[in-house]
Amino acid sequence: MKEKRRVEKHRLQSGSPCLKHNCALCCFETEMPLSQSDIKKILKRGHKIDEFAVKTKDGWQLKNCSGRCVFLAENRCRIYDYRPEGCRLYPLVFDENLGKPVMDKICPYNHEFDVRKEDIQKLERLLAELQEKQSCFT
Repeated sequence: MKEKRRVEKHRLQSGSPCLKHNCALCCFETEMPLSQSDIKKILKRGHKIDEFAVKTKDGWQLKNCSGRCVFLAENRCRIYDYRPEGCRLYPLVFDENLGKPVMDKICPYNHEFDVRKEDIQKLERLLAELQEKQSCFT
């Protein structure tokens, strides 16, 4: 009988599986929503809003350039320590059909992340913030 190999689990915010596997799949064709807090944090780093965000009917989201997040360079995030909260929590996402947080099936390493109660609470707070009317930063 084959012995099942135990996978080491990592905290969501660590990004360890992404770095270990040199994966940035979630940074391609991103539709990552940006909260007011995310935008303020990135603006404080000296970036202009039109460089990194686009306004949609649902609010602000990260901008893509040639199909990649504008902050992605050589499979690494240029603002990693200041990345949006949604990026920090990924691959934990809210499934509207199920009405609950789930691990995104698109992420090939989602099984290597340890989701904790506090992560679900952070996602719930982020969703609440995103649902609030967003201010205009332009």
